[in-house]
Amino acid sequence: MKSTDISENKAVKTTYISIIGNTGLAVIKGLTGYFGNSYALIADAIESTSDIFSSLLVLFGIKYASKPADKNHPYGHGRAEPLITFMVVGFLIASAILIAYQSIKNIQTPHDLPKAYTLIVLGVIIIIKETFYRIVSKKGDETNSSSLKADAWHHRADAITSLTAFIGISIALICGKGYETADDWAALIASIIIVYNAYHVFRPALGEIMDEQLYDDLILDIRRVSKTVTGVIDTEKCLVRKTGMTFHVDLHILVESNISVKEGHDIAHKLKEHLMKELPQVADVLIHVEPNECDL
Repeated sequence: MKSTDISENKAVKTTYISIIGNTGLAVIKGLTGYFGNSYALIADAIESTSDIFSSLLVLFGIKYASKPADKNHPYGHGRAEPLITFMVVGFLIASAILIAYQSIKNIQTPHDLPKAYTLIVLGVIIIIKETFYRIVSKKGDETNSSSLKADAWHHRADAITSLTAFIGISIALICGKGYETADDWAALIASIIIVYNAYHVFRPALGEIMDEQLYDDLILDIRRVSKTVTGVIDTEKCLVRKTGMTFHVDLHILVESNISVKEGHDIAHKLKEHLMKELPQVADVLIHVEPNECDL
């Protein structure tokens, strides 16, 4: 099985875990918030519900981005991933606006204190969501999937909103009458945190779609591996663009100035095969052969 197929399978399985986990937690949060008189928990449930739809988008994006290149898409379909990430960011911002709007309404409306047992539920949720964040983030790094990394940030945002809800409810219960709105202020603060996290999801995806040079470690590996191939004296320009979970490389190499065109072609071909073998995340390499000026 190709490394790209392995990465796709990892990403898909991880996304299914996210969908199942978010569905279960959204139901638990919603019911606990409703019966426990906590809007912060209801707001948390809204955020988890948006996570379900964003995870479904991520699943679609991973599957579409992994489609092979065709006549109309010679570089493959990988750019679908950052586009899906932008949509995930839209879900985050929409849920933040909804939570903020309802929080402000609740702050202005007298209501009862939250139930104490909501703290137990929130404590468990915080642990679960932080665990999800670490698992999904690790898989995102392993597969180079920007949309999976965005999904991981959803879990981190959820853990943070649950933490603010925990603090708000604790203040309301400890301080008692007159502090009923602490729960709602916590939900309002959570909405601001969600927007902040949305930016952290959006920025790398924007860099990917704009072909920013963000892959210095990979470029160092490419240069290192290139010098191990017989005939390659050194490397010059090295440009990397990310498409989905793989990378396309433009590389200039220096060779002896007195070799034939065929010999230069053979070196380039051997180098391309070696790079793609040693660095499986590299999907294609375009190599430009330059004569070594010291030989001229």
